[in-house]
Amino acid sequence: MEQVAALIRKIPLFQDLNEEELKSISALFFERKYKKNTILFLEEDEGEELFIVRSGTVKIYRIDNNKQITLALFRSGDFFGEMSIIEKGSTRSANAETLEPCVIYTLKRSTFYEYVDRNPGLCMRLLEITMNRLRRANEQIRNLTFLDVRTRVLKIVHQLSKEYGEPKAGGVIQISIKLTHQEIANMVGTVRESVTKVLQELQDDRIISIRNKMIRVESMEGLVNKIVD
Repeated sequence: MEQVAALIRKIPLFQDLNEEELKSISALFFERKYKKNTILFLEEDEGEELFIVRSGTVKIYRIDNNKQITLALFRSGDFFGEMSIIEKGSTRSANAETLEPCVIYTLKRSTFYEYVDRNPGLCMRLLEITMNRLRRANEQIRNLTFLDVRTRVLKIVHQLSKEYGEPKAGGVIQISIKLTHQEIANMVGTVRESVTKVLQELQDDRIISIRNKMIRVESMEGLVNKIVD
């Protein structure tokens, strides 16, 4: 329970809870362990649980015309599955799959709502976070609709460096997720060959390097300039 409390204390959804409330809700979570490439749920499945990632990476995606589109990546401290617990009987709007071995805490919708009755502020916080995620989804749709492939690849590298970047010596930012060129292609709605071409261009210009399958941004300024060119 202490491990759960330590994790959810950092999550915006629960940040207004006091220590007693954190311990109380922590006792309601179940810990589950999943192997790499495990399907957690599929689109149109009935949604009954909220998920919080303790370790590992989870991919949220949809299939459109037999092509996979990655919508989001979630890592330690992230949560997902919140939209289906807002309304009883609603179904999942996307698929969820582990990209690596994961430890995940789950909370049943019925249990969550029993707790919300005692802490109504949680409901407002959940709505705020859901709206922010919808705005981000709208931005992703605009990018896929109006930006060319090269710019989409550049922007996703920049976004990943902001969200999952770890500072290294010399001002280098290492994206701490191992992603194949195909996985990046799925995030920007293109084919693997296009991603490979853009990443090679960035390496030739010494803007990025790739070590142990991880992208390292050697020049953030150079990357930003490429996007606005």
